Amino acid sequence: MGASFLITFREGLEIAIVLAILLSYLVKSGRSAEKTNVWRGAALAAGVCLVGGIAFNAIVGEFEGKAEQFIEGTIALAAASVLTWMIFWMRKHSREMGAELRSQIDNATTARALMLIAFVAVLREGLETVLFLISAETQSASGSSVVVGGLIGLVVAAILGRLFYLGGNRLNLRVFFNITGVLLILFAAGLFGKFFHEYRELLGFESGWLVTPAWTIQSGAWASGTFYDFMGGFFGWHNEAENIRVISYLAYLVPVGYLFLRGTRTSK
Repeated sequence: MGASFLITFREGLEIAIVLAILLSYLVKSGRSAEKTNVWRGAALAAGVCLVGGIAFNAIVGEFEGKAEQFIEGTIALAAASVLTWMIFWMRKHSREMGAELRSQIDNATTARALMLIAFVAVLREGLETVLFLISAETQSASGSSVVVGGLIGLVVAAILGRLFYLGGNRLNLRVFFNITGVLLILFAAGLFGKFFHEYRELLGFESGWLVTPAWTIQSGAWASGTFYDFMGGFFGWHNEAENIRVISYLAYLVPVGYLFLRGTRTSK
């Protein structure tokens, strides 16, 4: 639940911020009557993402054995890659996001153009959310907790997005994306470890030191239960994580985390 909450909260808030910027600028520009076009574009994109996510999840759920390992491992790697790119791109462009959107509105002189701006913005974030949620579900034993956490994240994001709109867009986007960026790097590290775990099983690599568990925890909160599911879904934790999984986790976390934190300090 924790991972899905963070994903939908972060992505949902970004969507809400984009819509708030578009709507508030339309009002300030004396084009309040055109706000409906923004909502239409956003609703269309949300519908496409919802249908696509359900269909893709249903297709993935039909596979078993080697095919399932290949799909889950590939999805984990794809999600980690997209997530990493998104984190660094957003940190770099967060300050210019508002100005860029306002420029697009100035150039959008038709209803279709406004709908397209909102559609593309929401579709991009929505498809990313679908990919990340499917990856979160493969890491957690409870698919229902992924759904619940995701819905809560969307609700909180919508509320904060409304406050952002009413407050005149005063949220410090750079601080927000820096904080959530650190959390998402931890999540992406778990996905990277998941990729190596699934492909190790896919290739039949079942012996040797790399396959030996780095630790074995058989009881308690770190072995099973709600807390275990949360740590597994969010950080990629496993009560019998093999050495290759731990090594790959750190191989991602250390350099990516360092580059992100270094860039955060130098950009202040």
